[in-house]
Amino acid sequence: MSQPTENRVHIPVEDVELEGMLDIPDGAEGLVVFAHGSGSSRKSPRNNFVAEVIRERGLGTLLFDLLTEEEDRIRENRFDIPLLTDRLVAVTEWLGSRTATRDLNVGYFGSSTGAASALRATARLEDEIDAVVSRGGRVDMASEVLDEITVPTLFMVGGADTQVLERNREAYGQLACEKELHVVEGAGHLFEGEGELEEVADVAADWFAESLR
Repeated sequence: MSQPTENRVHIPVEDVELEGMLDIPDGAEGLVVFAHGSGSSRKSPRNNFVAEVIRERGLGTLLFDLLTEEEDRIRENRFDIPLLTDRLVAVTEWLGSRTATRDLNVGYFGSSTGAASALRATARLEDEIDAVVSRGGRVDMASEVLDEITVPTLFMVGGADTQVLERNREAYGQLACEKELHVVEGAGHLFEGEGELEEVADVAADWFAESLR
């Protein structure tokens, strides 16, 4: 496979610019947009590893920051789910306005609070999103829109991340779409054990490869 086209992008959203990295392999039919969780960024080693595995399956990736550096210094902003959702929707609309990305099928990969914004954005954008994957997601923070989700949706949670797992199981029961709950046995919230993040990346990449083509 040829090397992906790498673009450092600056995405205008209202009165700010969000920085990101847009990588699209030749012939890609789909694009996975990463919605980072609280305190994370486009430079997250975990999300970058997952993105690399996804690109190996022939899909594009966009890793970007939902908040500017200045905004991220205010801790409350990291948990402002309506703000994060608005940002994700705006970035998705920006992708739809660009020649290089407008025809790609779009999926969301959300982590922690980013998963809540991904689900809320999916409900709002309806036909524009084709798949969602949540890794250790605070999916309970999108509980009021879960019954509106119609696209294939995968929840992945560590087996030892008991509180988040319980919240994911409850939210999973509210989904009426094609869905799967994948538990990584023994894993904590950050999937730091041997082989755990690799399992997350492989399962997520398979989900997107099937859903975005």
